[in-house]
Amino acid sequence: MNRWQERLEAVIQSVPHEEHTEAGSRAPLSTSQWDLIARIHERLIDDLDSAKIQALGREEAREAVEVAARATIGELAPTVVGLERDELAAHVADEVLGLGPIEPLVNDPYVSEIMVNAPDIVYFEREGIIYRSDVQFRDFNHIMRIAERIIAPLGRRVDESSPYVDARLADGSRVNIIIPPVAPDSPTISIRKFRADRYKVADLIEVGTFTDEMSQFLRACVRGRLSVLISGGAATGKTTLLNALSAFIPESERIVTIEDPNELKLQQPHVVRLEARPPNLEGRNAVTQRDLLRNALRMRPDRIIVGEVRGSESFDMLQAMNTGHEGSLTTVHANSPRDALARVENMVLMAGFDLPVRAIREQIASAIHLVLQLARFVDGSRKIVNVSEISGMESQTITMQELFRFYQEGLDDNGRVVGQHVCTGIQPRFVEQLERVGIPLPTAML
Repeated sequence: MNRWQERLEAVIQSVPHEEHTEAGSRAPLSTSQWDLIARIHERLIDDLDSAKIQALGREEAREAVEVAARATIGELAPTVVGLERDELAAHVADEVLGLGPIEPLVNDPYVSEIMVNAPDIVYFEREGIIYRSDVQFRDFNHIMRIAERIIAPLGRRVDESSPYVDARLADGSRVNIIIPPVAPDSPTISIRKFRADRYKVADLIEVGTFTDEMSQFLRACVRGRLSVLISGGAATGKTTLLNALSAFIPESERIVTIEDPNELKLQQPHVVRLEARPPNLEGRNAVTQRDLLRNALRMRPDRIIVGEVRGSESFDMLQAMNTGHEGSLTTVHANSPRDALARVENMVLMAGFDLPVRAIREQIASAIHLVLQLARFVDGSRKIVNVSEISGMESQTITMQELFRFYQEGLDDNGRVVGQHVCTGIQPRFVEQLERVGIPLPTAML
């Protein structure tokens, strides 16, 4: 057993854990400090028993690496002491065990997005607001090394022949990596973190996403097997809302979810999760959302939930909703309820289906009952800004009527959005449909 293994064994037995600094709080490193970190990293790769490290828990492994790093700093740079030594040891541990400079951001539970634009340009989103971080990479090669560490366990690659890739971390976080020449300025990494503590309906009411009255209305719609399309721009909370609404689905029903990648975290016991698969290194064996949707129809689902419709699967989804799979939920990127329907229509047309536009619109009008429009405001809050019912067809146009709307009144002294959700007073056409199955709507809507 060499000196590092002996030190590792001692750490496992007796060394207490240390508190680590908050995300983005470490000072930028100088070139000489990066050089020292690289030398320490190389030494530890040679000396530490990787199998022993991997067998440890996360905190124990980090403590072991930091202890070894501090000892190595003492040998290679004896003048580096105190807080600087501890900071460098933490950086080394991030390089050995994590995602390098962005590891503190990954570990910060309040950070939802991490965006690496260049070695010295890193942003993160916290509570809906984007901030610039102090963390930095050493150079372009450093970003590439971290990118390869992310995708290597997944059997994926990113190079000139395949310059961008979507991947998923072990915790469910979504990652997009794109490199030169298609990103000419720098390799870029974007991480949307997975939230283990998914919001429930009560949480969304508390933060103002919608009101208790709207919650009662949406509960009646979901339990009454109305099909719901959730629309919104990027990072407006579409998946969060879909997760919350799924709690209204009776536990006796069988749910099949289709995603690319998996993000939903439903609360029912009878859920089958399906996930699309990208092509392999030879460009073959891809499994698309459309493939999965077709297969799901053979799995005796009561509900089909598509995490996000993006292409040709939109046609199969409409077909399913119109042939006995009412009550399905899905999301789409769009800026208004009308735009959401246009997006679905365009996806069907772009998929190459030789259908008249009127026929497609009739499919949409009969398949989808409600469109929920989400928006993100300047203070980072997300709200349902519009609930619209699809009421039918007039000539070539899908008709809609607004049931709820959010009216913004301004900002308070702290820059928070002030406003209120208002019921328009229009009675939905599906009231009798819900009453026939014993599901009443809130009194204010009748």
